[in-house]
Amino acid sequence: MLPYAGSTQACTIRNTADLQGSNRMMFKKILVANRGEIAMRIIRACRELNIATAAIYSEADSTGIYVKKADEAYLVGPGPVRGFLDMQQIVDIALRIGADAIHPGYGFLSENAQFAQLCQVSGITFIGPSPQVINLMGSKVKARELAKKVGVPIVPGTDEAVMRIEDALAFARSAGYPVMIKASAGGGGRGLRVVRTDQELRSNMETSAREALAAFGDGSIFIEKYVERPHHIEFQILGDRHGNVIHLGERDCSVQRRHQKLIEIAPSLILTPQLRREMGEAAATIARAVDYDNAGTVEFLLDQEGRYYFIEMNPRIQVEHTVTEQITAVDIVRSQISIAAGLPLEFKQEDVTLQGHAIQCRINAEDPRSNFRPSTGTITAYLSPGGIGVRIDGAVYKDYAVPPYYDALLAKLTVRGRTWDETVSRMHRSLEEYVLRGVKTTIPFLKKIMEEPDFRAGRFDTSYLETHPNLFAYDDNYEPEDLVVAISAAIASYEGL
Repeated sequence: MLPYAGSTQACTIRNTADLQGSNRMMFKKILVANRGEIAMRIIRACRELNIATAAIYSEADSTGIYVKKADEAYLVGPGPVRGFLDMQQIVDIALRIGADAIHPGYGFLSENAQFAQLCQVSGITFIGPSPQVINLMGSKVKARELAKKVGVPIVPGTDEAVMRIEDALAFARSAGYPVMIKASAGGGGRGLRVVRTDQELRSNMETSAREALAAFGDGSIFIEKYVERPHHIEFQILGDRHGNVIHLGERDCSVQRRHQKLIEIAPSLILTPQLRREMGEAAATIARAVDYDNAGTVEFLLDQEGRYYFIEMNPRIQVEHTVTEQITAVDIVRSQISIAAGLPLEFKQEDVTLQGHAIQCRINAEDPRSNFRPSTGTITAYLSPGGIGVRIDGAVYKDYAVPPYYDALLAKLTVRGRTWDETVSRMHRSLEEYVLRGVKTTIPFLKKIMEEPDFRAGRFDTSYLETHPNLFAYDDNYEPEDLVVAISAAIASYEGL
C-alpha cells in the first residue's frame, strides 16, 4: 500500500531526508523546456528535491508565473512558438548555464527522438525514454506492430502508412465503415478523421495528411476500423533502467470533444478487478518489450462488449497525470526525475493500491457553445477553489493576458473523494467556487456535466457530448465584474483569517 501523507503505516517511498541524502545521484539543475502549468508542475517537483531550475520563455510569455518561480529564466526566440521548438538553442542554453538535465513536459519537443538524441550526445540527460523508444512508440504504426507481436489485441487497421487512396479504399471496404484516418505521429486528435463513406475517405485523406504534417512534421497516416461508442482507457506506466516496469492503474478519458480530452477520471467505473489486471499487464508487457524507462501511457479502447484494443503509447508525461497521483499518492514527475537520474523504482506493483476516486477538469480558454472557439484577453478576476481534496495545477492569475499562440489550457482542476458520488459533488462545488473572468472558459460547461444524470450515474463513453446536446444549454450570465471582484476579495480575506 502507498499511504497518504500523515498515515502511520509503513511506507515504501523514501522520505524527504532519504531523498536529500541521495541527491548526490540527483541532478544539480534542470532546464524546463516548456511553459505554462506543466512548467510550474515540474518546477514544484524540482523544488521538493532541492534541484535548481531554469525556465525558457518567449516574449509573449514574459509575465508567466513559471518564469518568476524558476531559479533562472532565459528568453528564446524568435516568435512565440519557434523558440520552444529550437532544439539546438535549448541545448546550447542548458550547456551554457550548467544544467545537467532537460525536462520537456508534454507537447513541443517531448516526443521528438531527434531532440532526445541531441541531449544525449551533448552530455545532458533527457528526462524521458530513450531516443530509440520514442522513435518506436511515437509512431502509431510501429507501436501497433509491436503490440501485435507481443500478443496484445489491436484495432484492425493497415499494417503500414497509407500513401494511395486506392489502398485506403481497399481496407475500408474490407473492414467495413466507419473507419478512422489517423496521423502516424503525434496525438491530441490532430490529423484524425472518422469517415463513413468512400466519398468522405477520398475528401479527408489529404486534409488529414496536411494537418499531421503541420502539427508533427510527419504527414504519414494510416487507416483503422472505428470502434463505435467505446470507452477510452489508458494505463499509467513507470519503468526504470534496472528492468522494473509497473503500472499505476487506469484513467477513463472518454469525455472528449473532437478526440481531445475534457474530463479524466480514475479509476474507471466499468473495469472489473480481473479486467484491470489483464489490461494493466498488457500495458506493462508492451513497455517491457521495448525496455521502456521513465513515465509513459498505454492507451486502449474498450468496446461495448468488454473487449479491449491497444491504440497507442505516449512516451511522455500526460496532461491528466494528476488523477493518477491523487488515487495512488505517487508523484509521477518526481518519479520521472529519479528514474532519469538512474535510481530504481521505489515500489513494486504489489505496493500500488487505488484509493478513492479522482476527477480532472480541464479549464480551457474556450467557448463551448461556439464550437469550443479559443478565447483570448486579459483575466480581470481570478479566485481558485479550495477545501479538502481539491488541487489546482495552473499558471494564470488576475491581469494575466491569455495569448493566442498556445494551447487553450489555463488550469487543471482535480478533486479526490472517497466515493464516486462524493467526488462528483466535490467537483461541482469547486467549479461553482471558481472565479475566472475576462475570457470565455469551459467552467460553466463542466459544471453542467457534473449536474447531468448520466454522468453522475457513470453512463458515458466517447459519444457522450454528441448524445447529450442539452449540456450546451447552460447559464453563463455572470454577475457584474466589479461585484465579482468584490466577492472574490471578500472570500480571500475571509479565508485568510
